[in-house]
Amino acid sequence: MSPLVTIAKREFRSYFDSPVAYVVICLSFLGLGLMVFAMGGAFWQADRATLVQMFAVVPKGLSVLVIPVVTMRLLAEERASGTLEMLITLPVKDSDVILGKYFGALGLVLTLLATTAIYPLAMFYKPWHLGALDWGPVSSAYLGLALFSAAAVAIGLLISTITDSQAVAFFLTFFTLGAIWWVGDVANGMEGAAGGVLRYISFSTRLDGFIRGLVDTRDIIYFLSVTALSLVVAFRALERRKWA
Repeated sequence: MSPLVTIAKREFRSYFDSPVAYVVICLSFLGLGLMVFAMGGAFWQADRATLVQMFAVVPKGLSVLVIPVVTMRLLAEERASGTLEMLITLPVKDSDVILGKYFGALGLVLTLLATTAIYPLAMFYKPWHLGALDWGPVSSAYLGLALFSAAAVAIGLLISTITDSQAVAFFLTFFTLGAIWWVGDVANGMEGAAGGVLRYISFSTRLDGFIRGLVDTRDIIYFLSVTALSLVVAFRALERRKWA
């Protein structure tokens, strides 16, 4: 088994060896249920078979809670406990460390995303059948959320790589992802080149098409580019600390 796979499996399993995974999943389901089905009755007021409300809430929850909590410990915890030095002196490539940590954290986030499929399956397939749901937008929304998660987790890993404190990593990831998400709302009230640039980098703008059932290759390339760039910078940051 390659070191990358070993590190990824160890990282993924570590979430379930501690309360982190269970607390994140339970709180996420509670928050999602309240915001979509209870607060203001958004889903019931729509009076049609759609999950647009749910897909509008999920990425916000991932940005402000789930991904900051999941990624804050990736490298910051290793550094605080003194195990990072031991890890990078082993015959393991720095890229294996970065990618192993990344895929372990992404695996947990995608597991959480997969469990939200319980909502459309239970409400529009079995045991309830609340209407004829168009599964095309649902599929594209999940594709968009997976790409969004890949980019956001990479940003969280990068921040964890350059900080020594889990608390600092959490808040920096929280504010960074929040800014990249809500900058789209700011751009909606702006005109000219500045508004165009903000809309271009906004995660919310990029996800809108997926939620409406439109898969644009430009949005796919954008999320993949952010992911790759963040991982490369994280690798360079780890490599620099190694030789510092």
